[in-house]
Amino acid sequence: MEHPTPDTIAERLAQLALELHGTDSVEETAETVLQFALRALNCSHAGVALAAQRRPAEVPAATDPMVSDIVRFQLAADAGPLVESMNHRATVVVADTETEQRWPEWAAKVRALGVRSVLDVPLTTASGTVGVLALYSTDSDAFGRDDEAIAELLARHASVAVDSARIEQNLARAVDARMVVGQAMGILMERYGIESDRAFAVLRRYSQDTNTKLRDVAQQLIDTRQLPRNAHG
Repeated sequence: MEHPTPDTIAERLAQLALELHGTDSVEETAETVLQFALRALNCSHAGVALAAQRRPAEVPAATDPMVSDIVRFQLAADAGPLVESMNHRATVVVADTETEQRWPEWAAKVRALGVRSVLDVPLTTASGTVGVLALYSTDSDAFGRDDEAIAELLARHASVAVDSARIEQNLARAVDARMVVGQAMGILMERYGIESDRAFAVLRRYSQDTNTKLRDVAQQLIDTRQLPRNAHG
């Protein structure tokens, strides 16, 4: 595959920055990054894996279902180039899965899927690792120094964009949850003649007793206009 010229790459990165600025979700942001990678790099498949606190990493976008399988296989085993890249904030290259010795089980799996070369680049911000940009090729020795340099530039753009999209989504969810809880509290206050503190305590107690998120408890009350028996007692 012939590499794009530096001027072409610069132009594409500038366009990518504009596209990322206009994305509305983590999934859309990740998908935009992957489409750029397919155009600018010598890869046949790509995916984005995002780190998550207190829960498994997620794969918001992938060009092929097998990419998600490869990512999840590594995360489950806690071994492989993607795990190495995520844990050590380092670019990891596998030139040929036929000769790869560091992760033999992983190499056998991806080789069976037709993957011969891998380039995993960390997505990082000042606060830590956001995730990994995972690039795959059906050719051996597909990723040279130029590919690494372009992928790392792409990862810098992607890191900021994905992190910003996650923050915005979390804020939107928090605002939505507050609105839902507030509406449910209003229903309790009107129906049972109780103060706001008491209404919130009722919702919180039922949330704890049923191991259900507070927002979900509130939404259930809004939808059914009923509390479970003795929940307000």
